[in-house]
Amino acid sequence: MKSIATLTALIATSVIAVPFASASDLTVTVEGISKTQGTIMLGLFDEATYNGDGAVTGANLKVESDAVSVTFEGLAPGEYAVRLYHDLNDDGEMNTNPFGMPTEPYAFSNDAKGRFGPAKWEAAKFTVEADSTTHTITMN
Repeated sequence: MKSIATLTALIATSVIAVPFASASDLTVTVEGISKTQGTIMLGLFDEATYNGDGAVTGANLKVESDAVSVTFEGLAPGEYAVRLYHDLNDDGEMNTNPFGMPTEPYAFSNDAKGRFGPAKWEAAKFTVEADSTTHTITMN
């Protein structure tokens, strides 16, 4: 009986000591912001959610300088992409002209460009590594 208790305690301590290999941190920096007003509305997507409305996670970043950053913790390593826009008037939506073209600045990860719509997944995706990853997006 003593050996079972010792074995159980050993297993419990070894499980507790193992770090989460599946958790990763991602820091996204947006630079080149031309106007120090409003909010950067940023969505982080995986391939399954990229073309839909639901992001894996996101952040609303108050713009107080020409660059902002956010760190997402506990992500599963893998491929992700960022879609963002600069909500200049803080109305919570991306404003467009009568033809549907955005009138507020926007950007994608890898500084990918969209043609008649958002940038394609293949152009915007990047890999979040097992430890931590940083990704910089430049507003145009």
